[in-house]
Amino acid sequence: MSMSRLFQSNEANRNQYDMSDVRWKKSSLSMANGHCVEVANLGGGHVGVRDSKDQTGPVLRFTPDEWTAFVGGVRNGEFDRA
Repeated sequence: MSMSRLFQSNEANRNQYDMSDVRWKKSSLSMANGHCVEVANLGGGHVGVRDSKDQTGPVLRFTPDEWTAFVGGVRNGEFDRA
């Protein structure tokens, strides 16, 4: 899997990658401790991930193949702690 591009949420990138209409979702299993990420469909099958505490901060952008591989790894337990 290739490394995804990281887009800082500065003014230049906001103009280049308009995220004003993006609907971010947080898991219903999120705890009140604030250690959460939010996920959004960015169009073209791309998926964005950001820190819920820093909504104007950086956004990780994944291609459809990268996102499918990541979700598959989660489902297969590849990231479970021992």
